[in-house]
Amino acid sequence: QVQLVESGGGLVQPGGSLRLSCAASGSIFSINAMAWYRQAPGKQRELVAQMTSRGSTTYADSVKGRFTISRDNTGTTMSLQMNSLKPEDTAVYYCNAGANRMNYWGKGTLVTVSS
Repeated sequence: QVQLVESGGGLVQPGGSLRLSCAASGSIFSINAMAWYRQAPGKQRELVAQMTSRGSTTYADSVKGRFTISRDNTGTTMSLQMNSLKPEDTAVYYCNAGANRMNYWGKGTLVTVSS
């Protein structure tokens, strides 16, 4: 079992920055990859960024060059640095981890980009 807890969401003005964190606990040694997803009101959940256990990263086209995913050496914390935020980045952001053929999710943290 893996438990995930997100933090760092909030209200930010367009063009601003925010850093999200995801704290993992439990069977963290079994995690293969971690990712950030988001779900905007009335839309489907979408992949924002992903990092494999080897450090390979993937980004959605809409956030390339603005968002950076990272993971600490202990594997217990994953972060998402979000710069140049736009109103369309407004969503609930979810932490995701794949481990032992299971998919684990956090409860999400709300990011609102508005003036």
